This record gives sequence, structure tokens and C-alpha cells, in this order.
Amino acid sequence: MVKSYLRYEARSVFGVIASPTGNAVFDHSGKLSITAALESVIVWDIKKGTQVARWSDSDNKAEVTRIARSPNGKDYAVGYADGSIRLFDLTNNTVNVVLSGHRGRVSALEFDSTGTVLASGARDTDIILWDVVGEVGLYRLRGHKDEITGIAFVAGSAAIGTASALHASSAGYIVSSSKDTLVKLWDLRGRHCVQTLVTHRSEVWGLAVSPDGRLLVTGTSDMNLHVWTLDMAKLDSVASNDGKGETSANDWEAIAEYGSIQRSSRDRVVELRFHPSGLYLACLSADKQVEVFRSRQHAEIKKKMARRQKRHREKRGKDKVDGSDHDGSDHEDEAETPTITAADELTSFKVVRTSAKPVSLDFSPTEADATALGRQSGMHILVAQNNNSLHMWSVPVPPPGMTTKQANLGEPSLASSVEMLGHRSEPRALAMSSDNELIASAANKSLRVWNAQTGSCVRTLECGTAICAAFLPGDQYIVVGTKEGNLELYDIPAATLVETFDAHEGTACWTIDVRPDRKGLVSGGADKCVKFWDFELVRDDPSGTVSRRRMTLEHVKTLKMSDDVLAVKCSPDSRLLAVALLDTTVKVFYADTLKFFLSLYGHKLPVVSLDISSDSTLLVTGSADKSVKLWGLDFGDCHRSILAHQEPVTAVRFVWGTHYFFSAGKDKLVQQWNGDNFQRIQRLEGCHGDVWALAVAKHGNFIVASSQDRSIRIWEKTEEPLFIEEERERELEEMYDRGLEESLDRPEPAADGAEEGDETQRAGKATMETLKAGERIMEALDIADEERRKWAAFEDQKRRMPQLNPAPPDSNPILQFERITAEAYVLRTVERVRAADLEDALLVLPFTHVLSLMTYVDHWACREWNTALTCRVLFFMLKTHQNQIVATRPMRAQLASIRTHLRAGVRAQRDHVGYNLAALQSLRADWEANATAEFFDEKDIQGILDAQLKKRKFTGLKA
Repeated sequence: MVKSYLRYEARSVFGVIASPTGNAVFDHSGKLSITAALESVIVWDIKKGTQVARWSDSDNKAEVTRIARSPNGKDYAVGYADGSIRLFDLTNNTVNVVLSGHRGRVSALEFDSTGTVLASGARDTDIILWDVVGEVGLYRLRGHKDEITGIAFVAGSAAIGTASALHASSAGYIVSSSKDTLVKLWDLRGRHCVQTLVTHRSEVWGLAVSPDGRLLVTGTSDMNLHVWTLDMAKLDSVASNDGKGETSANDWEAIAEYGSIQRSSRDRVVELRFHPSGLYLACLSADKQVEVFRSRQHAEIKKKMARRQKRHREKRGKDKVDGSDHDGSDHEDEAETPTITAADELTSFKVVRTSAKPVSLDFSPTEADATALGRQSGMHILVAQNNNSLHMWSVPVPPPGMTTKQANLGEPSLASSVEMLGHRSEPRALAMSSDNELIASAANKSLRVWNAQTGSCVRTLECGTAICAAFLPGDQYIVVGTKEGNLELYDIPAATLVETFDAHEGTACWTIDVRPDRKGLVSGGADKCVKFWDFELVRDDPSGTVSRRRMTLEHVKTLKMSDDVLAVKCSPDSRLLAVALLDTTVKVFYADTLKFFLSLYGHKLPVVSLDISSDSTLLVTGSADKSVKLWGLDFGDCHRSILAHQEPVTAVRFVWGTHYFFSAGKDKLVQQWNGDNFQRIQRLEGCHGDVWALAVAKHGNFIVASSQDRSIRIWEKTEEPLFIEEERERELEEMYDRGLEESLDRPEPAADGAEEGDETQRAGKATMETLKAGERIMEALDIADEERRKWAAFEDQKRRMPQLNPAPPDSNPILQFERITAEAYVLRTVERVRAADLEDALLVLPFTHVLSLMTYVDHWACREWNTALTCRVLFFMLKTHQNQIVATRPMRAQLASIRTHLRAGVRAQRDHVGYNLAALQSLRADWEANATAEFFDEKDIQGILDAQLKKRKFTGLKA
């Protein structure tokens, strides 16, 4: 009989505030923070420090690397490490669109001013423009040789006030920066690079364009920020020429060098961002500081230039008196007008000192009004740090009309932060209460207690450099072993440190285990000692009138070992004590007399974790040599040695009442094993870093793992049965699919007959989803063709032999169930393919199926079914298979029929859209007329009335 198991499924993830691989942005109101949290996105209320929502996709396992806010205020683009992009809606917290086109981690995202076009850059050196409304990729721009680090849209002055969603994808420019030291200006109309800046001598880590589109700032690894000017007039001139060649390449340089400004930081630039008002520029550096630059107004620059001229004249006059000048040279110098540089316009304003290395920054979008900004307490900067924290800083700014010296501004202050719901460093120890209601995680300088059901943080305490932890009987106290060799005893209800014990003479306390009799614990450390402790109840103040009994630890005996102790475990029957040493062996002693019993050797590297089954018959050891060994405790024989992980094993735990056990390793995996037949039952994925600790609930209802990515993950046992053979088949299928995706993930062919070196190519990417979608289309075509053949044969037989009165053929069961025709069934199958995957799905079709699909396209055009989709399918197939279609003679009549039918359908659609646009414009005009009130000055009204009275003429009438 085939043995079945119960499957474990991921239930919750907590402990992550902001992951270091992604960024954080404000929402449109400036009250919420959209923050990358490993594979999810968390919406935080910054002032309250609470989680508002969590965005995740069940099909995604990759980390979030970039987030961008749309101008419409509700859509957010999220880029992932696998190259995919998802659009989330803030109002309902759902995924609207999934875009796949990049072959590396997404490193840059930017919306245009209309929010209808999204530009993305990735590690694969490509820039892709996406149509957000149509949910498709427009084209791919190639020219950089390394990872894209920044993207910004630039619109000409003629297009600033007339931006239209209909022309957003074909008008304007894009500026991009890369690690290849280049900054490129791309023309979206011609889809090619029109200017390249080659003056940088190191990687360009970020760029920013001012809101008015006049300044471009780039940051590298040196101590200067490079500032450039963007000439809008030249951009408009090239747009008006539209590639006619009237402007030479030498005369046309829209980006000109403006100068450089010095930074106070010596480390590289992480991110650059302009304030929405355009008055401030923030530079994020890798050395725990955010430097804010202020843009001087025109009057300030004029005064500065006047002072400079005055000093220059005084210096030249002094030189003339000293006789150091030649005749006439001073008059020429005085006549010269000093040139304004970037250092004159941008000056250092404030420096924000962060507590850890910053990852990203963002300004509040509600502070675009410079006048209102001056009246507020200051501008707000959101900073995400690499220590799993989120800070919002308030930087004071001068009121309107006042200079920085006149305003007497204070230093930047921390307005609010989100820190309490996660560790600053990776949790190295986990412990679970006896009732499985509480989970304790210990890290460097922090101990946190979590509710296992809700994932909320119940208690936060300060501790030493924690390595191990354990709940004491009653679940009221927690003992923590530290790297300093101390045992720290904490009272959970009181949230206080009760007592500290110097257990291992200043060396690391590597392991703690509570004895099965629940009367004490055992600790082991780097001082080569195993120490036994008893629990005692003492009074806080015996001499006082009111005293409270509390728990303490009393050292009773010590077991000296030959090497450092890495792990200890008492058998559940209180008979044996297993000790893992640094010399790669495991010693087993009798627990009562501490007499030596067994020596288990076979590991090539030290054992870092061990556990004993509930019946005290099996011992499992996990070692740094990547293997797990099962030992019998009767004779000490090794039952089986398993190469369990691809990296060192960090933790092993038995499930109570069974011989099933879990293992965790530095390969980011948690795996379940059967200790009787030595087979792997299940592989649990999800962690994005080394798994350091593992805790299993009583009877294995759920398991908890802590990882290097600072997350705490819970997998829960479900009622779904699991069979090992089916699990192996599923793993092999996943491995085959990954290999197939890698084979499909090849450089795309040049678009529209272009050559291999062209800068513009198709934006699609072949994935398993597109392959499956193409197979579904082929299956639908086969079913529809068979249905049409049967009915064609029936009609032919009925026409040739009408006296027989043949019975109609049986339709396909799928068509009968759906109650649709063959043509409608093919259309519905194509409609169900995601818009972003349609072109790649059509590429899967062989040419015979393409000819069949063209027949249905003609039918759709004749019936005017989904004209937009029909046009898209037709145009893509014509561009892709042009040579084959032209060489196929029977296709000529069909193409003529398609042209006739499609023109009529497109004309009807155009008239329909035009009618709707006219109606909307009429409604808008009526609304503006009714909702707009005109105000006049009282004097103007009186003047109008007087003028009207003067025009009146009174005459007398005589009979």
C-alpha cells in the first residue's frame, strides 16, 4: 500500500518591514508608505506604525526590487528579481496586470506624466516601454552594456501642456543611466538614441530630472554630482523635424554640461531625487546620510554674481596698484560677465544622518506647492534602511521670501518610524511555547515574542548577541544564550530582564535545552563545558513586607568536554544526553551519572544541530558538511547518511510522536524527511536567505523558520494528502519547465525585418505561460477545424444526395457544453490569453495553424467581433510571417476579403469612438458652464452701469 502524508503549505510571513533589495515610496496622500518586503509589498501607516495592507501574488516567488507610483494616485508598478512587473491597485489591493519582458532583475521603473506609459530598466541592459492601458509591451530599447540604474521621462516644452494618452508612447524623450558609465537620451518618436554622455569615469548610480525638465543631475562614485541642462527648444526642433535631417548631429545637443556640485559623502551615490516643488534635491549616499541641496532663486543668484564681480574688481584693482597687471588687461576682465554654473544654483542645505545604510528615499507628493511647503513644519523624506526599518524625516525649510540665514532653521528631525515589527539584524534563534501560542525570536540586541496565530509582536526586549533561546516551563520566562557567554532570564508578562548568569566564562553559549523533567536546563558553550542548571523560586525582597516569587537558575554540576560544545540534547525518557563537539563527533552520556555511553563519528565537519525522537530511539544530526545522519541510540549505529542540502545544514528537528523530521540549511530550503525509510517527503521554499533556526509545533501542526532575510515564516499542516511519487514527478516537471524556460529565454530576433544591431526590438519574452497559451490556441484551432470539416462534409453530402436526408453530425462536447460556434470558441480562447502574452503565444503557432487562424480572423472581421483584438492578431501575424504568407497563393483572396471586412469594421469603430468623444466634450462644456462662477470687482460693475446710463437718451414727445 502506498503511504500518504499531509502537505505543509505556507501560512504567513512576518518580521519584515522593508527588505534591502527594494525601495519605498509615498502614496499620493503622503500618509502611507508602499514598501518592498521580500516577495510582497506592504502598505504601512507611517505615523501609526501599523500595516494597512499586504500585496502579494500566489504565482510569484521572486523578491521585489523596484516600486514606482503612477500619477493617477492608485496604480503602483512593482518590479521583481525575475524580470516580471506587476501593477497593483491601492484601492482594492489586487493585481491588475502582469508584464513579462526582462531577463534580469528590474532595477528602474518610471511612469510618464499621463500614467499610461511605463518605462522599465533591468540588469539585462534593456529598456522596455509598456502600454499600461493596453497591457502590452511597446518596444525594447537596446544600447547600454550594463545594468540600468535610472530612467526619467523628458517632454519638450511644446508637449508639456498638451500631453495626451493617445500620443504618450510616441512622443517625448527618455534619459537613462547605466553602470557602463553612459547616460543616453532616447527619442521615443524615432525609437533610437540621439545623444550619449561619455564624460563619467565610473558607474552612474542614479539620475534625476527637475520637475520643470531644465536640469539633469547624475551621481557616480566620486564626490561630485554632475549637473546638466536640457534645452527644450532643441528637443522641440528635432520633434518638429521628425527625422527629416534638417538638423545636424553636431549642432543638436540637447544635454549640455552645466557644472558639478560637491558632496559631503565619500561613498557612492545610491539614489537622486528632486522635490516635487523643484526647489530641493536629495542625494542618498551609502554612508548613512542623506544630503539635501537647495536651488537658489534668481534674485539670490544675481546677488551672488554681483558679489563675485565686486571681489573680482577689487582683486584686479589691487593687482594694478601692485603693478602686477599688464596694461589694458584689467578692462577686458572687468568687461567679462561671469558664467553661472551649477554650484551657483544648487547649494548644500541640510544633511540627514541615518542610523543604518539607507536603501531608498522619496519625497511626499503633496508638497509640490512651494508656498504651502514654506508654511508647513518642513518637507518630509521617507528613507528605507537596510536594517529592516522605515524612517520619515522632517527637514525644516525657510518660509517664502526668507533666506536660510534669516529663517534660523533647526536640524532635521525624525518625525516617525516603523521599527517595532521586525528585528534590526537576522534572528538566529527560535523558541516555541508549550501551548504553541507564542514564538520567541532572538537576534543581536533584540528579543521579540510573537503571536503564532496573528503574527503580531507581543513583547520586545533588549538582549545581548543572542545565539540560542528556550521557553521555561509555564511559558512565563525565556532564557537566552548569548555570544558573550551569558544566560539571560526574561519575564515575559513584565517585559523585564530578571537576571543574568555568567555561564561560560565569556565564551559563546551555543546551545540550550530544557530537561524533560522540566526541573532544569542544560547549556553548552565554547569553554568546552556542559553545565546543568536547576530552576529555583526565590523572593525579590525577603526582608520586605510585600515580596514576589520569581524564577532563577542555580548551577548544579558541570561536564568537561575535550572540545567546544556546539549542541546538546536530552532524550525524552531522561536517560541519555547527546553532546555535539567541534571535533565533528557526537558523544552520548547517561544523563543521571554522566557516564560515557557512545561516540558517534562519521561527519566530515562539525555537527551544528541535533535532535532525539520522542521514543528516544533515533538521533538525527545536521552538519556543516551538508549531510544529515540518522543514528540508533541502542548501539550507536548509523542508519543512513543523507546529502540533504546543497549548503551547510543549520537545524534539524523531529516531529513529536513520529520519526518524521525537518532540516534547514543555508540553501534557503526547509525539507521534511521520513526517518524510517529515509525518503524526502516535501521541500518547503520561500526563504530568500540562509535559514538559521527551526521550531516545530507539538505533533507538527505547523513549523516556524527564521532566515537571514529577517523574515519569520510559518508553514501549516493541511488536510491535503501528499504522495512521494507524485511529489517527485512534480519536482521533475518543475525542473523540466525551468530548463525549457532557459532554452526559450534567448535573445529576441530583430523587429520588423530590422538588423541584429538595431536599437529597437520587440518587448516580449517567451515563458511557460506563453507556451501554454500557444498550446491552448492550437488545441482550439484543431477542435474548430474538425468541427468545420464535419459540417462541410455534411453540407456536401446533403447537397449531392438530398433524398437521403442525412443526420447532422455530432458537435464536439466542448462546443456543446459552451453552446457556441467554432469561430466564437477560437475567439474566446484568444481573448483569454493575457494581453502581454498574446504575441509570444502566437509565435508558438506553426505556419499551418497560422493559415487556419487567418480564416477565423476573416470571419471575426466580417462579424465585427472584437475588432481591436482582430486587428492586433492580424497585424502581428502579417509582420511575423510576411514572406510565407506572400508566397502562399491561396491567401491572396482571403487577404482581400479580410481587407474589405476589416476596413468596414474599423470605420464603424472609429465613428463610434468619435461620437462618444464628442458627447463627452459636450458634457464637459456643460459642466464647466454650470460649475464655473465669474467674479467681478465692484468698481468695474459700477463703471459698466454708469456707461449704460450715459447711453440712454430722454426726449419729450409733443402731440
